[in-house]
Amino acid sequence: MPDSPELSTLASTNLADVSRGRYVIDPVHSHVLFSVSHFGISTYHGEFTAPGGTLDIPLSPSGSHTRLAVSVPVANVKTTSRVLDDELRSREWLDGERFPLIAFDFAAPLSLAENSFQVNGALTLHGVTRNVAFDVSFVGAGMNPAKQVYTIGFDIRGRIRRSEYGVTAALPMIGDELSLIISAAFELEASAA
Repeated sequence: MPDSPELSTLASTNLADVSRGRYVIDPVHSHVLFSVSHFGISTYHGEFTAPGGTLDIPLSPSGSHTRLAVSVPVANVKTTSRVLDDELRSREWLDGERFPLIAFDFAAPLSLAENSFQVNGALTLHGVTRNVAFDVSFVGAGMNPAKQVYTIGFDIRGRIRRSEYGVTAALPMIGDELSLIISAAFELEASAA
């Protein structure tokens, strides 16, 4: 097996050094994770796969808005149980037929001087849009050696109360508070490279 390059030669961990421009989410290497209290006994985890979206980092940092738009189909919910997956898609829970997408949007001036920061954006779930604060951690940036595409990655974490979005099934046995993580890789568009 040939020697593998050190990670440090592949990725930068300094957000201030990232290439600016428009990025498109890599749906294969991105997902939305959630966890919730299950009967007060354990923490149950699941995910939504194959999100879509864009990230615009302005060429001129001063006075310009960084924009993030991420959405994921409710149909892509995935747990350890197919029966539960179908329940979560149903009208009693997320009602995927009437509300097929969960979306998070953010647009504001943003300093890229720090690798961790907070953003306030609009989270739309179950047909309800509310302002939510998310903590953002920059993971790294560099040329994806498998695809030869400049890629940057973030973990975006926050908490919501599902009842505030009209999702009240099985309360209080199944917890109201959901922990969310958007783990996302974004690829620089060729025209911006």
